[in-house]
Amino acid sequence: MKNIRLEIFKKASLCRNFENELYKKVQDKIIKFPVYLSAGQEFIASSIAVKMQELNISPDIFIQHRGHSTYLAFGGDIYSLIDEMLGRKSGCANGMGGSASIQCKEKNIYGHDGLMGNQVPIGVGACFASKTPTVIFVGDSAAEEDYSLSSIGWASTKKLPILFIVEDNNLSILTEKKVRRNWEMHDVATGMKVKSYDIKDDPMEIYDHLKNSFNEPILLNINTVRKFWHAGAGTDGENFDRYKEEMNFFGKEGREIDEYNNKLVLGAWKKQLEKQ
Repeated sequence: MKNIRLEIFKKASLCRNFENELYKKVQDKIIKFPVYLSAGQEFIASSIAVKMQELNISPDIFIQHRGHSTYLAFGGDIYSLIDEMLGRKSGCANGMGGSASIQCKEKNIYGHDGLMGNQVPIGVGACFASKTPTVIFVGDSAAEEDYSLSSIGWASTKKLPILFIVEDNNLSILTEKKVRRNWEMHDVATGMKVKSYDIKDDPMEIYDHLKNSFNEPILLNINTVRKFWHAGAGTDGENFDRYKEEMNFFGKEGREIDEYNNKLVLGAWKKQLEKQ
């Protein structure tokens, strides 16, 4: 299992280094539009991507607005993503999606259209039509939308091959769940007869909960934190960083992977910026 954990870390490392560098580009005002950073949440998409590779499944993926790590973990092209951040036609969404609406048709990654939680009914509808294994990412706030909840119910009724991933950082902007609701997503989904679990963003815990993916609808409510709010105004938590924990677990090898991906990301940004 250590080899699996290492493969997950490799993907997460690329995602974290990309987000760290993008954050710097925002601070340096090279990127001037709103940016939705996924640093802190990278082990969610990375763990799922590694499991999909093991299962030899290329699912349809419907991402939320905070989707850079999902895009990269599932094999989206880093150069196209950088170009999207720079507003170029060569970007993954033709320079028109920005940070929130990235896509990669080659990897079956479908972009978020900007309407909060709308990827859930769209993804469920697409799965209902195609019966293709599907992964839908949604935040804990967007999951509260009425069309999200009813779509989960429909997926249950039709026993669709869907994996719902709720990236739960306990906040809608800065409003905690306890202010917004007195229920939890995994409890509601269980009431709809969807197998549902409330877990941490520990990579192996996520991986272990994907054993029977796509036999029926499954919902994972994964508790996580954001390293940066949107364009980096603040952070969800200062006391714990799973990335550092995982890197330290692998010792020298972990640090070497981090350094390798840092150089890869810096080189990619340098190459694309020199095109201007």
